[in-house]
Amino acid sequence: MLRFEVLGPLRVLRAGAELDLGFPQARALLGLLLLRPGRPVGMSGIIDVLWPGPPPACAPNAVRRHVGALRRLLEPGLPPRAPGRRLLGRTGGYLLEAAADEVDVLRFRALTRRGLRAAATARPEQAVRHFTGALRLWRGPVAGGLPGPVRAHPRFAAVDREVVRTAQMAADAALLCGRADQVLPILRRASAMDPSAEPLAARLVLALAACGLQAEALAAYEAVRAGLAARLGVAPGAELAAAHARVLRQQVRPARRRVPAAPAEPVRPFVRPDQLPPGLPVFTGRETELAELDALTEEASTRAVLISGPAGIGKTTLAVHWAHRAADRFPDGRLHLELGGSAARRAALDPAEALRRLLAALGVPARTMPTGVPALAARYLEVLSDRRALVLLDDAACASRLRPLLPAAPGCLTLITSRSPLLPRTRPPATLRPTDPRPHPALLRTDPRPRSPHPPTADVRRLSRDLRPTTGTRPLPLPLPLDPPATANARPPAPLPRNPPSTADTRPLPLDPPTTDVRPLPLDLPTVAEARALLARRIGAARVAAEPAAVEEIIQRCGRLPLALALVAARAVSRREFPLGALAADLADPVLEAEPFRRVR
Repeated sequence: MLRFEVLGPLRVLRAGAELDLGFPQARALLGLLLLRPGRPVGMSGIIDVLWPGPPPACAPNAVRRHVGALRRLLEPGLPPRAPGRRLLGRTGGYLLEAAADEVDVLRFRALTRRGLRAAATARPEQAVRHFTGALRLWRGPVAGGLPGPVRAHPRFAAVDREVVRTAQMAADAALLCGRADQVLPILRRASAMDPSAEPLAARLVLALAACGLQAEALAAYEAVRAGLAARLGVAPGAELAAAHARVLRQQVRPARRRVPAAPAEPVRPFVRPDQLPPGLPVFTGRETELAELDALTEEASTRAVLISGPAGIGKTTLAVHWAHRAADRFPDGRLHLELGGSAARRAALDPAEALRRLLAALGVPARTMPTGVPALAARYLEVLSDRRALVLLDDAACASRLRPLLPAAPGCLTLITSRSPLLPRTRPPATLRPTDPRPHPALLRTDPRPRSPHPPTADVRRLSRDLRPTTGTRPLPLPLPLDPPATANARPPAPLPRNPPSTADTRPLPLDPPTTDVRPLPLDLPTVAEARALLARRIGAARVAAEPAAVEEIIQRCGRLPLALALVAARAVSRREFPLGALAADLADPVLEAEPFRRVR
């Protein structure tokens, strides 16, 4: 039996163990179907929720892939392409089949209906019991942990309004029968989630006064009044003003039991997000880097680790794999944010928007978020101050955009991936072999433009074979962007310094605040043995052992770049009757040398 929870952080539990729901869009799809279990949702409605902006042309296919992944998750052992009995396809859409006791939102609605029937038949005490039973299932913002733009969709906002209406009905019934003390904690939580909701604030003021907390009731009214004046420039409405007048005139019926004053600190929802992408099942190698990550993160002063390297070298794969392995060390949440620093057709994520998304994942309502990067960063630090959380910031662009996103909380760790090291090199510079008459122009380049995101070309692969560092056995981490052909008026490249530094600069990344210590982890190309193991995990050890010469040529042609090897392995898996020797010969095609992955894709 499964248990689905959507009235708060989105979770699915089997035998008490929480399941990994995968990518954010798969989580959003499941959350959408859980809002109305047993009722189909059309494909257009799903796409509208999963892609708040203009959807891509492949959106329907992406939805089908997410449906297949969720089916296998909810029903392990389900045969391929089998519909199962949980996630069913309907004409133009999908629905989720679940029993009434398996989904918290169904139990919530059933108890709310009982409370309505009791209130309609003049049984306020029973109505309070049913309403409070329903509201105990509410654990925070509906479908918490989903991206902010998805959570803002009207379908999710409608369920938030259901919860608020139930809280208001519970307060009305409790005030009628003198049981305000039973609903006061719920009203405090609901008002903290939406401070600008005047009907809810009016009932909170009355409930506080009924429990003997008249000073706190007047303070609650004043806080709402000041907030409305600051944000909208308006005075409180008639309902809230009437509640305030009743408190001043002491016309509120007292509750049967008085309660102590509210705690000094405001009630704050505690959301434990788990946004890590799924780990790669065929991950292999990188034992040295994983051990180095373990060693760096065990240092008490480490607050962040920067994994840097060229495109396709496996930065994100390594970070996600280690994050899943160390997830138990961060029980208060694991966040993931794509910064888009190397995106070709869109700008990198703005720090303010990044902070808003992180705060939304941590359960902070959008209405209560401040404006401006400094205020958002302060709120982000406040929320994480008493947590042990892991934050994965993928594809960072520059240090200035990272400063507000690095919490200095002692229990938190931030993993950063970037194509640019964003700090001085931490390894000695490579020196050329004595047989090389002069340095290649690529090594003399001083242009600060970022490295090319394309896989290595034939010239770069040939250069990586000719130039070897004298400090180790691995080749120089390439690709490097090659200079354009020299012209008659071009200036000669500046010579290399005569006495290069003999030791590496191991200072941490100089980011503000000064207490934030960012440790660098430059990522190199895998060794030949690791590249061979990568191919074996993806296409099978027997197939690799049968054609060792072809495997070596494939590794050489791909420059040991993990992304290139993965693409070649995908083609080999799709054509199992295709010999690896023929694939290696295909990679040596002159056309492919000019555009390496055009035919592989």
